[in-house]
Amino acid sequence: MPMADLSRTPLYDLHLARGGKMVPFAGYEMPVQYAPGVMKEHLWTREHAGLFDVSHMGQVILRAKSGSVDDAADALETLVPVSIAALKEGRQRYALFTNDTGGILDDLMVARKNDHLLLVVNAACKTQDIAHLQANLSDTCEITPVTDRALIALQGPEAETALSRLVPGAAEMRFMDATDLAWNGTTLWVTRSGYTGEDGYEISVPEPLAVAFTEALLAMDEVEPIGLGARDSLRLEAGLCLYGNDIDTTTTPVEAALEWAIQKARREGERAGGFPGADVILGQFANGAPRRRVGLLPEGRAPMRDGTGLFAGDRKVGHVTSGAYGPSIERPMSMGYVDIEFAETGTKLEGEVRGKRMPVTVADMPFRPSTYKR
Repeated sequence: MPMADLSRTPLYDLHLARGGKMVPFAGYEMPVQYAPGVMKEHLWTREHAGLFDVSHMGQVILRAKSGSVDDAADALETLVPVSIAALKEGRQRYALFTNDTGGILDDLMVARKNDHLLLVVNAACKTQDIAHLQANLSDTCEITPVTDRALIALQGPEAETALSRLVPGAAEMRFMDATDLAWNGTTLWVTRSGYTGEDGYEISVPEPLAVAFTEALLAMDEVEPIGLGARDSLRLEAGLCLYGNDIDTTTTPVEAALEWAIQKARREGERAGGFPGADVILGQFANGAPRRRVGLLPEGRAPMRDGTGLFAGDRKVGHVTSGAYGPSIERPMSMGYVDIEFAETGTKLEGEVRGKRMPVTVADMPFRPSTYKR
């Protein structure tokens, strides 16, 4: 897509002023890096606090026409294999939209407020996700895209210190809490969550105050702006999926090693099933899946990137879906899918890189332990 046709977030001018290198991403002009570069930005986030503009993500309010948040939760459960009904007010949960063959349409976050659900969906999928919600839930729910707020992620071990200077109540939150907090006469929608494996927050800010709020954070010694490049290496070290690479409509939650996201109540008992692809997904719970998403540690210094074929002898047994150099672990890392008999940790395989076979070992994820505040 030509740059002239791309959308811009409310922080676009701030990125330029900070020296952000802008690239096309999910229909937006977004900063891939700033002057320090990807490696330094990655390590800064691990050691201090990194600020990410994630305003390209979709924010959606789901409210039952009955006025009952329980009815909204029940409605959403018809589209996701996740227990939304058991989600408590002030808490957030990872979820998946699935299709009739058990594939993943998108992954998303769902927060329960006092009278509605707040969904955050991926930028590249938000138009289709909203259409999916409207097509299936509009008889019983109001689906309202949020178009007047920016979304900022503050991630790293000093994120709590920094945010608490502006919003003292942030320090009391725990991982996956979701609450409203006040700042300068406005309401922030805050969750203690993120996409880096670090403690941190995602903060939805009314658009007119987005620049002022962001500048107030960036004025602190602990906080630096971070681009998409470091966001990718951070999430990969944390073993987190990127939609469109590691999960998509051809992968099921069981193949993707996301069974943890499907609570027992949706697998057994009276609330089991009832979501798209339930027969396939629950069948794989019972009988196993033919392949598995795994971590991969290549030998040497060169990453094995998306599309690299994986081999056991002459047999192709899988492929890489994401790969990068991990600045925190000081070595290359990848994730991908392999046939189930080759998915055990420690299995030795080969990846085909530029026509040559290179050794790679199946490894546990995350590659670096996460530091969420529970």
